[in-house]
Amino acid sequence: MALCYRLSPTGLSLFVRATPNSGRDVIEGVQQRDDGSAVLRVRVKAVPDKGRANAAVIALLARALGVPRSAISVSHGETARLKTLSVLGDSTALVAALETIS
Repeated sequence: MALCYRLSPTGLSLFVRATPNSGRDVIEGVQQRDDGSAVLRVRVKAVPDKGRANAAVIALLARALGVPRSAISVSHGETARLKTLSVLGDSTALVAALETIS
């Protein structure tokens, strides 16, 4: 089974499928895609306008992972549903937190 993240020297890269304009803010878990890759499915209430949805995704994941919002940034897919987020921190603790939410 594929992982929805890749370890990096400063933390990890997290692969996310964001759905904006949803009824609630929720992390739905890991989804296996048709191409064999895995993404963490996230739904947020914010609209995809002027970075509001990205900010909501970052805030939701920061709470779930126990890191400050400043530790998470969008490295790829700023305007796309499929995003790669860079998460700074201890990779072991981040992976443990990801396993509990997914």
